[in-house]
Amino acid sequence: MRFVDDLYSLYREHLEDEENAVSVVLNILEDQNREDIMKLIEEMDDEEVVQMVGVYLVEMLKMKMSQEGQLSDWESPLKRPRYH
Repeated sequence: MRFVDDLYSLYREHLEDEENAVSVVLNILEDQNREDIMKLIEEMDDEEVVQMVGVYLVEMLKMKMSQEGQLSDWESPLKRPRYH
């Protein structure tokens, strides 16, 4: 996806680990509205959309399993501390 490639090019120096990647993404999304996000999705090909929804569904299932006590070691990357 072009957007991911652009993000990576801009922030590659700051992407030392998963926590940094989550922070970058959350900071970028903070400045976007629904219309901006929908434009990004519309630019994706079908495979990218399916992959995005698949990752989302897996993470949501893992969160639900954790809430139900079925997955004790899962932590949402979205709930980690954010660094600006």
